[in-house]
Amino acid sequence: MKHYSNISDLTNLQTTVQEAIALKKNPLKYKALGDGKTICLLFFNNSLRTRLSTQKAAQNLGLNAIVMNFGSEGWQLEYGDGTIMNQNKSEHVKEAAKVVSQYCDIVAIRAFASLDDKEKDEAELVINSFIKYASVPVVNMESSVGHPLQALADAITLEEHKVDHKPKVVLSWAPHPKALPHAVANSFIEMMQLQDADFVITHPEGYDLNPTIIKNSTVEYDQDKAFKNADFIYVKNWSSYNQYGQVVSKDENWQITGDKMKLTNNGKFMHCLPVRRNIIISDEVIDSENSLVIEQANNRTYSAQIVLKKILEKLD
Repeated sequence: MKHYSNISDLTNLQTTVQEAIALKKNPLKYKALGDGKTICLLFFNNSLRTRLSTQKAAQNLGLNAIVMNFGSEGWQLEYGDGTIMNQNKSEHVKEAAKVVSQYCDIVAIRAFASLDDKEKDEAELVINSFIKYASVPVVNMESSVGHPLQALADAITLEEHKVDHKPKVVLSWAPHPKALPHAVANSFIEMMQLQDADFVITHPEGYDLNPTIIKNSTVEYDQDKAFKNADFIYVKNWSSYNQYGQVVSKDENWQITGDKMKLTNNGKFMHCLPVRRNIIISDEVIDSENSLVIEQANNRTYSAQIVLKKILEKLD
């Protein structure tokens, strides 16, 4: 695996999940693998779990980690070809990516969607430009349209709590006061399409996601119907795709409550965090024994670590 920009970059999801679970039991087993090597973590957006878990994963593998909050500490980058740089962009990604490559053996990048221009967001300018111009492997720590490290952590969590039958897994939209990207939902869908599960996406009308990502996945506009007999409820807000980046509904009836969870098969609750309590999810649900959110956050270390391990093995 040269780069990790999408869950599909894994040769086999199920095998990778098992490898990550084994790594979790002995996280320092491969500490010598990264000896003498460096990873640069470039953050164009804020982070808590992604930054700390990826840095810990790197340290578990013996990597030196350099962290830069690029949005506030670095020059604004230009990505266009042939651009006359007479505005506020001080450096072109062509130079920046090559320079960063001289300082590290792996570069990991986090850059959110603008939610202003669908075409530009889907072009994944930041991640794809670094992949194009960097001479080292690139890892996606969340991009405009995907969050494959989160999706892998979610797959690990699902496996650790697997049921003795084909599971029903529901991805549910929930209300939020501001427009949020599609990245987590997109990658969760792509991950679930690689699983043997009864998978359902539920959201109000007007919140359909990119059809090229949804493909043949089941979409149900009745949340109560979708929740019936579900084993796992994964909750995330996202803004409109067709009315790109817009909040077309703040329907409070879509909040995840104890009564909603009673419709499930004693279902487990999942969310990537951070989450707005009593907006997206009620206290009684997130604080319940069936809430897996803290375990998901812990598994972010091992999703990053197994990805970095696979990349390091290719470097040797």
